[in-house]
Amino acid sequence: MPRFSGLALLICARPLVFAQTTAPVPPVAPIVEHREIHHGTTLVDNYFWLREKSNPEVIKYLGAENAYTDAMTKALKPLEDSLYQEMLGRIKQTDLSVPTRRGEYLYYSRTEEGKQYPIQCRKKGSMDGHEEILLDMNELAKGKKFAGLGAFVLSDDQNLLAYSVDYTGYRQHTLQVKDLRTGQGLSDTLERVDSVVWAADNKTLFIVTEDAVTKRSDKLWRHVLGSKTFEPLAEEKDVLFDMGVGKSRDKKYIFLGSYSKDASEQSYLRADKPDDKFTVAVPREPMHRYYLDHRENLFYIRTNKYGHNFAVVTAPDSDLSVKNWRPVVPHRDNVTVKNIDLYKDFGVVVEQSNALTNIRIYSFQTAQWTSIPFPEPIYTVFPAGTPDFDSKTIRYSYQSFVTPNSVFDYDVASGKSTLLKQQEVLGGYDPKQYVSERQWATARDGTKVPLSIVYKKGFEKNGKAPMLLYAYGSYGAGTPAAFSSSRLSLLDRGVAYAIAHLRGGDEMGEQWREDGRMMKKKNTFSDFVDCAKYLIGEKWTSPSRLMIEGGSAGGMLMGAVVNMNPELFRAVHLAVPFLDVLNDMLDASQPLTSGEWIEWGNPVQDKDAFDYMKSYSPYDNLEKRDYPAMLLTESLNDSQVMYWEAAKYTARLRTLKTDHNELLLKMKMDPAGHGGASGRYDRLHDQAFEYAWMLSQVGITK
Repeated sequence: MPRFSGLALLICARPLVFAQTTAPVPPVAPIVEHREIHHGTTLVDNYFWLREKSNPEVIKYLGAENAYTDAMTKALKPLEDSLYQEMLGRIKQTDLSVPTRRGEYLYYSRTEEGKQYPIQCRKKGSMDGHEEILLDMNELAKGKKFAGLGAFVLSDDQNLLAYSVDYTGYRQHTLQVKDLRTGQGLSDTLERVDSVVWAADNKTLFIVTEDAVTKRSDKLWRHVLGSKTFEPLAEEKDVLFDMGVGKSRDKKYIFLGSYSKDASEQSYLRADKPDDKFTVAVPREPMHRYYLDHRENLFYIRTNKYGHNFAVVTAPDSDLSVKNWRPVVPHRDNVTVKNIDLYKDFGVVVEQSNALTNIRIYSFQTAQWTSIPFPEPIYTVFPAGTPDFDSKTIRYSYQSFVTPNSVFDYDVASGKSTLLKQQEVLGGYDPKQYVSERQWATARDGTKVPLSIVYKKGFEKNGKAPMLLYAYGSYGAGTPAAFSSSRLSLLDRGVAYAIAHLRGGDEMGEQWREDGRMMKKKNTFSDFVDCAKYLIGEKWTSPSRLMIEGGSAGGMLMGAVVNMNPELFRAVHLAVPFLDVLNDMLDASQPLTSGEWIEWGNPVQDKDAFDYMKSYSPYDNLEKRDYPAMLLTESLNDSQVMYWEAAKYTARLRTLKTDHNELLLKMKMDPAGHGGASGRYDRLHDQAFEYAWMLSQVGITK
């Protein structure tokens, strides 16, 4: 693969020139030609040099973009401050989570007004007991711009805590172990830690770490507390796979998984025999995804061997051969088995159908199935953590666009749900003032695409109202219709909010995911455009009032649709956007790239994948034309989408756009990650800024 780079090392000889005038003038990034040849096609990238993070000219350019954004949005500061105060005013800043029982202990987290991070605590016996602080992230974050908690795993005897913290935003987590009996930290540490599991002896740890360059989770280690060694046990050689460790709820087995986007392989080890070797359950094979759990001498396997929407089978833990698999939950074409949780007396199956989630419970005593009823036509529900294997109840979290997050315990014997706590929304929130509904847009190929919509009563469908349309549509990750107290600031200003559940997600089943990935990825983009046209045609909004938003792969979606139909949108927020798709997928040295080949295609080896990707990659398909107003937000230390994607896109689009609409790049230069800032107040400030900008684009300034 020949590479040609013109003047790539001469950046310092070409200083950035930013015009100094009374009116804000956008920065102009120098053009430094870089050429690569792939499959006989020459790719010219004039902003390749922006990848050089150590180059002071890169930092200078990013600083200039931030200064330009600050100048262009200075007048929005009163609105931004007002939004922040009203969003903050809805939050109960000093609060307590619902306690979770683990044996004799009740575990919970609490927040204190003025502190950025939650405090992890427990009490023995009851909530009337003495509070023991397990981990206070506010203390760990002192003097730091960023603090992200990774692993948080208790030993079986609940005397030890293994946790990991990242101070960079780059997901570089360092393992720490704390003795909860003494409150002292131990000397057992390891860098670049991903997942962690305790063995039954309460002294042996199994740890998966990531590669220093690609960030692929690829190595398994065994470590005995107090030992100076970390024993290497396994290494995942296939660049398409990542590793992870977990443990069954009955605490009898440790599972080691290797996962690609379309296949998996599971190994298991008795938790009380940590010195033994892991045993492969079923050797990996193309397109076979399966996952293990254990109960009462049986392994339960969620598998797509019998159909793309998964089934659940059992096998004796003495012999996991496929010949011994017995069906428990059959495959169904219209229902996806998302998960199975096992307890002593019952099993819980999470299913999805028609863009809604259902929870079914199977009693091992009565051999009967029951389902938990939910009151609204559009909602989000998921198991909320029930760690005790002997529990008689299951906990779930329920919410909707209009119902705040509500935690319930469901009594399996009686079939009754008990509300334990509902998120308190301060300021007199009245859910009866808001309406949510499901609409279905018809895509250009006849496919029905679900839309979830919420608005305040009094909203008129006359084509004059502003609307914010959000979507993601990748990796089989559906977008839940979840509650947001911050979103009320939009709804109360007459903005309708909608989620487009596009192909590429999982809302309509596994085939929905398959129809929006690899060589069908363009379905995701056309679905979004067709949803926008539907909303405009049905008078929910108009092109001059339609704002759109997406993050990460959803940011790539934003870039793709504004290339396709820029005239449909007034303003676009591209958050941590994956925009330079082709160049990134050609570079396996970047974090995540090799594993992504199963999601997007491998343009290095496959010319068809190269051509297809080149035809939609947002960065490569920018043209000399009018574009809507655009705000790009990113973090310099983002490890999932590199900072230069937003920077390169902004620099190139400035040379091509023929309109006078705003094009702004806001780059977090302090430590921050793919999710932005780590502190809750910092995140709220960021959201207030983003809302203020979008509202201003549709003429709302108060």
